[in-house]
Amino acid sequence: MNHINAQLPVYVVDDDESVRDSLAFMLEEHDFKVTTFADGQLFLDSVDITKPGCVILDSRMPQLRGQQVHQILNEANSPLAIIYLTGHGDIPMAVDALQEGAIHFFQKPVKGDELVQAIMDGQAQSAAKLDWVDAKACYDSLTKREKDILRLIISGKRNIRIADELCIAMRTVEVHRASLLKKFSAHTVAELAYIYGKLTNSIKE
Repeated sequence: MNHINAQLPVYVVDDDESVRDSLAFMLEEHDFKVTTFADGQLFLDSVDITKPGCVILDSRMPQLRGQQVHQILNEANSPLAIIYLTGHGDIPMAVDALQEGAIHFFQKPVKGDELVQAIMDGQAQSAAKLDWVDAKACYDSLTKREKDILRLIISGKRNIRIADELCIAMRTVEVHRASLLKKFSAHTVAELAYIYGKLTNSIKE
């Protein structure tokens, strides 16, 4: 097991107390950090949804259905990975859930080893999504000049060429290059290019 990801929280949201208790017991045996909630609103009111982790969602619950909780998380661009575990699912519901970004859809009862593997996959995906969200926020905070320099750096152009194209001093380019590496927590231009590449589809000028 990836022990780093295992330290990310697992939230069980289900109105059936016996389901919550049995899942918490089983998952804690696999070293997951589990917190349970009896309804979706309590979960949303209690958890920092900007942090990575995994949510095991029932579908039919009072106040908020699982799909409504999922929609709220999507609208907030939350990195939390979603796994549905419901006794009232069908194929269209499963298809909709997966299209909305859920990583798995299980019918109750679920095999423990299958759920554990799905959570491990979800934790890894959640951590990766948080990296993407952070990188996107960093990109959105850049000035137009910084974005121009970033694109030229990524294209492989040397500082002196960038300075000529933008009609600025080479020292200014050097300062911006160092600043961009720091902002994106990148140690090399290759790493910066990798991060930029992951953002490409979402960047709109």
